[in-house]
Amino acid sequence: MKTPPPFFSLLKLATALLLGSLAMHTTDSDDVTFSLRDSLTFHDLLDAGRDFGHRYRLPPAAVFHPKSPSDVAAAVGHIFRMGRRSELTVAARGRGHSLHGQAQAPGGIVIQMGSLKSTLTRVHAGAGKVPYADVAGGELWINLLRETLKHGLAPRSWTDYLHLTVGGTLSNAGVSGQAFRHGPQISNVRQLEVVTGRGELLNCSEKENPDLFHAALGGLGQFGIITRAQIVLEPAPKMVRWIRVLYEDFAAFTEDQEMLISAEKTFDYVEGFVMVNRTGILNNWRSSFYPQDPLRAAQFDYDGKTLFCLEMAKNFNPTAAQLAHQEVEELLSRLRHVRSTVFQTEVTYVEFLDRVHASAEKLRSKGLWEVPHPWLNLFVPASRIVDFAGEVFGKIWDNRTSAVIPDEEIFYLVGFLHSAPPADGGAGNLRRALAQNERILSFCRSAGIKAKQYLPHYTISSEWMTHFGLRWETVVRRKMAYDPMAILAPGQRIFQKGLSLS
Repeated sequence: MKTPPPFFSLLKLATALLLGSLAMHTTDSDDVTFSLRDSLTFHDLLDAGRDFGHRYRLPPAAVFHPKSPSDVAAAVGHIFRMGRRSELTVAARGRGHSLHGQAQAPGGIVIQMGSLKSTLTRVHAGAGKVPYADVAGGELWINLLRETLKHGLAPRSWTDYLHLTVGGTLSNAGVSGQAFRHGPQISNVRQLEVVTGRGELLNCSEKENPDLFHAALGGLGQFGIITRAQIVLEPAPKMVRWIRVLYEDFAAFTEDQEMLISAEKTFDYVEGFVMVNRTGILNNWRSSFYPQDPLRAAQFDYDGKTLFCLEMAKNFNPTAAQLAHQEVEELLSRLRHVRSTVFQTEVTYVEFLDRVHASAEKLRSKGLWEVPHPWLNLFVPASRIVDFAGEVFGKIWDNRTSAVIPDEEIFYLVGFLHSAPPADGGAGNLRRALAQNERILSFCRSAGIKAKQYLPHYTISSEWMTHFGLRWETVVRRKMAYDPMAILAPGQRIFQKGLSLS
């Protein structure tokens, strides 16, 4: 576990003194004056210095709870105007779901974006126009869903876990099983409101400040803090037929996935996962089917073998239930899964999208949520997925955004979602998981598999340069344009304040 630097207490005191000049700051508009004194807190530093990964604890010197996007702009602008005499940095924090301290600002200021979530979400659904929602960057996706459903609408693309902030996932990409149809969440944004590292509060879109628009989407918080977003919507279905099937053969498993995502008529959601069969394995954290399903799973004579599970969903409305059933059966007939392993149920659209939350609450109740999560997420090109699996397991994307993917039209997001509760009070589980992650990355390098990390974590510039590849020059140019002092997102460890950006 990383600990605060020894000079932390002195830096906290110095920061508090520097912030005194910020406590009564007036914006460029004479009629808009606000006090930031009540928005700065010092009692919640430890909470702001930890995240879901539970590996790094680097508290800030202060936590800022803005009441408006203008507050965010004023705070960042004040630090920018301090110039290089100040070592202060700023990290925007949503739900703290980063894995390696990316939302932390050691000795700096953490902005709690949840303070902005009360900003009204507005749904625009005019006749003949593509509907969209105008939502605060600190709002949760689950709350956005509930609001849009009041109008019979919903966002088109999701993450598996909806209790994350809009600005947080848009700063990464936002990927789930709908991405093959609609792209990641960053491909479904109409407009952004962004606070740059200069303290500018700017609107940006495809037509207005387009470079900043594409820089902020998937930009890991390096070029601006997303304070509002306009999310594209579509008519929301009421029900979902939710299916899982099992495979023994990995090639059939991947070929069926690629067939499904390429078909004109197909499922609305497709994901796969890998597991070693044990009693009750199908009562997996991702889903909850009929009570007898775990018993059926236990009857399979696959103990100790690696199994591959394909998870699919078909959206429908009750008036078209029979047609949806026929389409599902036709699609299933084309798959090469183990025939006796079809598990399916029907749930509401909200129940399906929010399926992970109930399991997360169970883990919290058992004390298994606040443990280290040394996750590793990789984008693996389809041409090498069989090679990758042989060692490791025993199209819709906008290249103008900052997210980095393989140079192939079809690729896989492979996630190793470890939890590492201390074993007998020690850190053995964590060490083993981290060692496994490194073996996987080392294999990719040695085998020439050009995988890219999703939610990337590197510690030195050369690794980041390799990660971005030919886009590194664009990253540096955008950083110099929008955050030349390297104030924003220090926890990503891409740029360091006070060092040259070249």
